[in-house]
Amino acid sequence: MLLGAHVSIAGGLQNACGHAVKTNSNAIQIFTKNQVRWDFEELKEENIRIFKDCISKLKITPISHISYLINLGSADENIEQKSFSLFIEEIKRCHMLGINQLIFHPGSNKNLTEDKTIGKISSNLKKIIDLTCAYNDVSLVIETTAGQGSSIGYKLEHIGDMINIINSDRIKVCVDTCHIFAAGYDIRDKEGYISFTEIFDKLIGLNKLASFHLNDSMKELSSRVDRHAHIGEGFIGLETFKYIINDNRFKNIPKVVETPGGDEEHKRDIEIIRKLKM
Repeated sequence: MLLGAHVSIAGGLQNACGHAVKTNSNAIQIFTKNQVRWDFEELKEENIRIFKDCISKLKITPISHISYLINLGSADENIEQKSFSLFIEEIKRCHMLGINQLIFHPGSNKNLTEDKTIGKISSNLKKIIDLTCAYNDVSLVIETTAGQGSSIGYKLEHIGDMINIINSDRIKVCVDTCHIFAAGYDIRDKEGYISFTEIFDKLIGLNKLASFHLNDSMKELSSRVDRHAHIGEGFIGLETFKYIINDNRFKNIPKVVETPGGDEEHKRDIEIIRKLKM
């Protein structure tokens, strides 16, 4: 079972491996740069080598989350262009580090309809894919969202439409349990979980599911508010996580917790999930 936490790269990318050990993770998610800054330092060959060596030695599967600043659907042309350029840089960084999943939130535009925003984001992604064919080992992974504000991706139909427009094997999907619950998908019992996976398969295809973010929710069903809680301590509860980790269809894809706190709290959440394995 590929299970772990989103870990810090403070002090250098190589420190991600230390956090993986502390949290007992064999899958980790990282930012490859400071996620709240547009600028970035070039990756140094030595740091790349150390990171790749420790990942290989510890047999860890790494995935990456893109900067939170990026919004390919932005109403601000300057933000849109900066997002476009940084998105390409993040793909290059993943390629250099041997990371094959780059997870991102689709984006938003308060001045456009949802359909037009989906079209705008999809158009930018098609261009990005064309410009990064040399890095086709990196999948661009759309994360399901909670639907705060004018964000796209809280309906599976949004993601299905994007996939159809872009029409690329490099586009995959990450399901965040907190987000889909906040968006209105009730996955708390077996019937609801099965229903969600059937809808996902119909609109997107389970073959497109590349990773999970395993987070409980601080807010109630359909709240459209993105607030993560520790596993079993939110409104989702433990049963959903039991369904996911015992679903053999998903046994080989990374599952990462993004719950509050640091290594100690993440290790505890990971241990709770592992104990649900039957």
